[in-house]
Amino acid sequence: MRFLGSSIFVTVTVVLVLGTYFEGVVHAQVMQSTSYQIESDSINVGGGLASSTSYVLEDTVGEQATGESGSASYNIRAGYQQMQETYLAITAAADVIMSQSIGGVTGGTATGSTMVTVTTDNRAGYQLSINALNSPAMQDGGNTIADYIPAGNPDFAFTTSATDSHFGYSPEGSDIVSRFRDFTGNCNSGSGDTADACWDGLSTSLVAIAQSANANHPIGTDTTIKFQVGVGSLANQVPGTYVATTTLTLIAL
Repeated sequence: MRFLGSSIFVTVTVVLVLGTYFEGVVHAQVMQSTSYQIESDSINVGGGLASSTSYVLEDTVGEQATGESGSASYNIRAGYQQMQETYLAITAAADVIMSQSIGGVTGGTATGSTMVTVTTDNRAGYQLSINALNSPAMQDGGNTIADYIPAGNPDFAFTTSATDSHFGYSPEGSDIVSRFRDFTGNCNSGSGDTADACWDGLSTSLVAIAQSANANHPIGTDTTIKFQVGVGSLANQVPGTYVATTTLTLIAL
């Protein structure tokens, strides 16, 4: 953020963790009941499970219809012993240029947002987390803007007093975690997703912002991360170009 005529920049870096993927992987037929789910079945005449302190071995004898085959659109790995692959993908998050400069004397607010789409065929779903490179996240050399500190749960409204100078974020989307959901003006309550509500401060530790217990391939699910800086008229924030570098981390559950 640059006071006295410049802008605030939030650099968003996207990191993909724990994801091996193939386009169009076709899994074995699933059989299930209210208590169990079998994702890989086998037609064979024998086999079993053996283990030691270091290894676990599952084998089959006389398994039918195994091997790899494919076309221009699909890959099939047939058979119980074929490796199960998980498709896990995230779109690149655009860097954010905050909406306006903030006067170092008068103060004010600036906002910005970026969006990512997560797609996975993992039946257990995914988790998307965010963390900051630095603490506080917003820095310009030796000058910093404090991370937003809510009163326990995220604050429903982003509030800046005359002496405050702080930087916060709020995720929005159908898969956001309960911490950022709201009900009757209270965050971490109910199932609502009010726009521009439930604000928190960044941390160098990973914080989950979106999660699902189901696959969403091939459509995917969007999550928008909104950022806001507030500078009070008596905060005496040092002029400069302040940059926050964040990382989005995606894992399969």
